[in-house]
Amino acid sequence: MNIEHTSLPEVVIVHPDIFRDVRGCFFESFNEKAFAEALFPVHFVQDNESRSCRGVVRGLHYQKGASAQGKLVRVIRGRVLDIAVDIRKGSPAFGKWAAVELSGENCSQLFIPRGFAHGFSVLSDEAVFQYKCDRFYDPSAEGAVAWDDPDLGIDWRIPAGEVVLSEKDRHHSRLKDIPAEDLFEYGKDLYE
Repeated sequence: MNIEHTSLPEVVIVHPDIFRDVRGCFFESFNEKAFAEALFPVHFVQDNESRSCRGVVRGLHYQKGASAQGKLVRVIRGRVLDIAVDIRKGSPAFGKWAAVELSGENCSQLFIPRGFAHGFSVLSDEAVFQYKCDRFYDPSAEGAVAWDDPDLGIDWRIPAGEVVLSEKDRHHSRLKDIPAEDLFEYGKDLYE
């Protein structure tokens, strides 16, 4: 696999080695040893999958405190714009975001480490999205930033009038209004 850094150096695109022939293709979507050699050891404990229609925006979500999650995400079918936002207080990139188009065709993945909020918008008629998480989901530790926070200025590549949101995602706070204790400390090793 090949690693490509985004504008947020900790957030990386993982390009698998794809073997193609007349039958189609084959690739390893995850190899714990290769991942550890390329980045650092991460042990994933939970896989999630969502199916969404065009215009859906999910996010910007994170897990707080000791339940913080790193995610390795990919698209099985369709096309999404995947977003990671630095929410580590004191980070030179605090409030900055990186966007990567993931699709069933490019087979690329995005690793979003602990300390970042995550979301995506669906650009195709339908998308099947898969998440590998390195900690179990904890509903009491849910955190989120408003998808349309004007201070972030994220271009989701979907006209605002066509965005489809869950009821919960309609009511998240702007990043500047989130209590400091619900964010992360820059420089603290969130993997110790």
